[in-house]
Amino acid sequence: MSTTPYDFDRIHPRRHTASYKWDQLTTLFGSEEVLPLWVADMDFPCAPAIVEATVRRAQEGIYGYTIRTPQWEEAMRQWYVRRHGWTIARPTIVTSPSVVTSLALLIEQCTPKHGSVVLQSPVYHPFYEVIALHGRTLQKNPLRLIEDGGMIRYVMDLVHLETLLQGGARLVLLCNPHNPGGRVWTSAELTAFATLCAAYDARVISDEIHGDLVFSPQTYTPFAHVASCVGCRYVSLVAATKTFNIPGVQSSFMVVPDASLRHALTQRMRAFSLHMHNFFAQAATIAAYEAGEAWLDAVLAYIATNLQEAIGYLRQHAPQVRPMPPEGTYLLWLDMRAYDFTTAQITQWMYRQAKVAFNEGSTFGEDGKGFVRINCACPRAVLMEAVHRFVRALSAEALPFA
Repeated sequence: MSTTPYDFDRIHPRRHTASYKWDQLTTLFGSEEVLPLWVADMDFPCAPAIVEATVRRAQEGIYGYTIRTPQWEEAMRQWYVRRHGWTIARPTIVTSPSVVTSLALLIEQCTPKHGSVVLQSPVYHPFYEVIALHGRTLQKNPLRLIEDGGMIRYVMDLVHLETLLQGGARLVLLCNPHNPGGRVWTSAELTAFATLCAAYDARVISDEIHGDLVFSPQTYTPFAHVASCVGCRYVSLVAATKTFNIPGVQSSFMVVPDASLRHALTQRMRAFSLHMHNFFAQAATIAAYEAGEAWLDAVLAYIATNLQEAIGYLRQHAPQVRPMPPEGTYLLWLDMRAYDFTTAQITQWMYRQAKVAFNEGSTFGEDGKGFVRINCACPRAVLMEAVHRFVRALSAEALPFA
């Protein structure tokens, strides 16, 4: 049970709220009985300060066009100084509706038509989409899966990355911390990566939306810290939305040291009227950064216990499944390759037999085939019911496809 002022054990019904996660069960999975632990938002209420600030904003009653105020960006700047020791220069900040919007704009501005973009697979599926939809060429730099003290984890393959850079690639996408594997890249790993990119004058776009969601003793290293030390060109993408469970308010930031790129981005955003802001974004983001820290610390502790219990149960009752204990994020990446499911089979098995909706791994790229991703940011009873269903279906006398 929760031992904080925040009742994370309480189940808050999300059906019939236009929830992307909960209101498409029959459409996407064929049954209302399926438990959805896929979309990466939390099933917890926001910090009370965010709710109160948003209610006050709603009570104004006139939901007009909204500007970006100094307080909005200053709340973000002070958060990163206080929480991560990162001083972000005010002129480098560009607001954006979402990290994916930022990725799309940056790929458009930083590469020529049919130019190549490198990503480290498996990785968050919109990375692939924005590359393809902009007519760019995807170059994969697959992460290496290694055994480490009886556990599995990903490491970067910088030898292979160098071959891609030697071939002319000049834009690399980084997921820091990594989704779906939960790696929190160390300062040494990021320094080696940044040094290599700098040697070939390759720009790095670093998606750092999970940077606040890191479990002790790991420490999030902003890519800007190492990039600036080795002369690597970079853009960092940050947001309060994942941290504080407010993705629906559409609020994120790009940190763009290159003034000419910053100008080009600003002009392109004006062309699509993306410079206008969600009426509620400012109030919610300021409240999150100024008054949400205690809630974040509490939710991280709760999620850490969720992960421990889920991993422990899986190791005891489904030893052929290999969990990748996350160092950050609230996502649990499971290696199910011992069961030799095809992509279609594992999806059908989850929805029909197990009655759960986890993310099927190949959506994160071919290197994710045979894996599934579980969103563990939900009340413990919901998580463990989903894990129990999963294990019971695996333990059936005759698996449908094994």
